[in-house]
Amino acid sequence: MDLREQVRAMHEAKAEELSRENRGFVQVYPQGWQRIRSLMSENPTAAKVYAVLAEHIDPSCGAVVVSQDVLAEMVGVSERTIRRATAYLEEVLALVRIRVSGSVYAYALDPKEVWRAWDSQKDQAAFLTRTLVKKNGQNALVKRRLQMMLREQTGEPELPLDQDFDPETGEVLG
Repeated sequence: MDLREQVRAMHEAKAEELSRENRGFVQVYPQGWQRIRSLMSENPTAAKVYAVLAEHIDPSCGAVVVSQDVLAEMVGVSERTIRRATAYLEEVLALVRIRVSGSVYAYALDPKEVWRAWDSQKDQAAFLTRTLVKKNGQNALVKRRLQMMLREQTGEPELPLDQDFDPETGEVLG
């Protein structure tokens, strides 16, 4: 096999691998379908919230960070309804929510129910997220809180949130 054939074979193998990764798809497992049917009958609004979160989860970890007002806008309900729906989803163990700042939460879905990446990546998941926020200046604070959460998980010392920091990099000034 000459060099061109080898390169072509490598490209074909890579294309085959990429085609198996389910890009742009959210995988719903049997347990997830059961969860969706249950939510649709018991709490339709919670089912909508669950679906929106599942649609936007980060492929590397199954989590998304979003403020309640953005989530309310996406679902078409009030923030109060979002608070009730996410509390219900947490109560029935459909998700875990972690307050990041004010009304901004990190929502993690059960990877045995819903996953947005190639199945083989489950064992390598880390708490990295897709973050949905409005353009109102809270982005720097959200980024800072996420950095603090990640540092805690890796055993690095937690940095005080009240210190001045660069909104672009999240680094402490001073």
